[in-house]
Amino acid sequence: MIIHEVKTSEDVIKTLIALSADWEKEQSCYGYRANTREDLAGRRVFLAEENGETLGYLFGIVFPAQNMRSVIPDGAPCFEAEELYVVPPRRREGIGAALFRYAEKTLAGDAEYIVLSTASKNREAVFRFYLDELDMNFWSARLYKKI
Repeated sequence: MIIHEVKTSEDVIKTLIALSADWEKEQSCYGYRANTREDLAGRRVFLAEENGETLGYLFGIVFPAQNMRSVIPDGAPCFEAEELYVVPPRRREGIGAALFRYAEKTLAGDAEYIVLSTASKNREAVFRFYLDELDMNFWSARLYKKI
């Protein structure tokens, strides 16, 4: 398996859109919808590939922190990891963690922090993966209840 950063070529865009359509069908995240070309514009894209097949992706954008002062100084360069996806048959093999760690290493000169939000329906897996495995810190949560 190779993990690398790629330019958003026509083939990459088509692959990401197709994989995100598969993800949407899973209904594993609240409100998730498949990506469009506009969603991918200006994003840094990292792929995990094996034998010409894309096993997973991570994409996001670098931006200066604003209104995050409780944990990140204003203006600090951050990478917003907008999506991290691994194809279902290859989950639990460390591909997502490898994508994240590769992006973290590659972005070290361009960003001081990686931030993300998640809408996963499986909060236990989210906490285990991001907090325990990837050593991220918990910042905040948005909760809801229908009344």
